[in-house]
Parts: sequence; C-alpha cells; structure tokens
Amino acid sequence: MTQQPTVRRTPLNAEERARSEANFAPLVAEHLATSGRFRVSADTPELVELFQAVARRVGEMLQRPVVSYSNGRYLMITFADETPSLTSETSYPARL
Repeated sequence: MTQQPTVRRTPLNAEERARSEANFAPLVAEHLATSGRFRVSADTPELVELFQAVARRVGEMLQRPVVSYSNGRYLMITFADETPSLTSETSYPARL
C-alpha cells in the first residue's frame, strides 16, 4: 500500500495576499449585492484572515456594514443586518 503525499499549502506572501484581496473584493461585492451573502470554504486561519480582509474591503466599497462568520470549515460574508446561516451547526462571529 502506497502512502498518499501530504498536501502542503504554501502561505501567501504580502504581494499575493494584496492581489487576492483586491481580486476577490469585486466578486464578493457583486455576490452580496445580488444574493445578500457569500460563502467560501475557509478551513485555515490564513484563509479566514484573507476573507475577513475582503469583507472589510467590500463593506467600504458598498458603504454598508458587512460581517463575516466562520465555523472552522466555511466563512460566510453577509450584510450586518441579515442573519447568517452556515449550517445547522453553531457558528461564531469571526473577528473583523
């Protein structure tokens, strides 16, 4: 039986992170404007931090309060006045 190689994620450098925030923000903003929420798989602290930064940027772009919630598997970005629903599991507000 052969062992599967372990997937190792390389952390984003500062330039990659800045480009990611800049490129994801319009996508998330458009999705929020049309459906009121955006859910993404964010199972690492780095991805949670990245999408929290995207949420802040989207709030500034739309000039509307935006919040993000994470349950360790998914991160939900929604308008502050809407109730998020990730799963039937308890979700905890992510630090913004």
